[in-house]
Amino acid sequence: MKYLTALASALGLLASASAIPLEERDAQTVHLTFHGGPAEYSLAIPADGVVYPTNNNIAVNIIDAPDYNAFYQCQFHHQGEATLASSISPAGVNQIMVGPPTPITGVSCQGMCVPTYSDCYRNGQYVGPCCSGFCAANKCRPWVSPY
Repeated sequence: MKYLTALASALGLLASASAIPLEERDAQTVHLTFHGGPAEYSLAIPADGVVYPTNNNIAVNIIDAPDYNAFYQCQFHHQGEATLASSISPAGVNQIMVGPPTPITGVSCQGMCVPTYSDCYRNGQYVGPCCSGFCAANKCRPWVSPY
């Protein structure tokens, strides 16, 4: 009988603990610049999984993502057939190449990434992917050396 009482109490605690909402966190902001020939436009959206329309008809061939791992953590909605490929500019900026050039109609991003020179590993635990660079010696390093 004591066992059943203890079990019922434990289940009650679990049920009440699961009813408490998880802590809400602000979504990381993603900054993107869309290039199409001589034209370009910028978009700043939260990485909350919602599809945000671009409201632009420029045929985009390059997307700059200087502060977010957009190739892996964003979905780009576009008109027609297009292939997206990850690239890095000579200045070390994450880029997404779009071929053939096509209008991007919407973007959704989800997750978080770690800024340059921040910890990608802390106490032996993986923190997250680097926003713009690679993880070395527990820190996110830029693709191109600033020196």
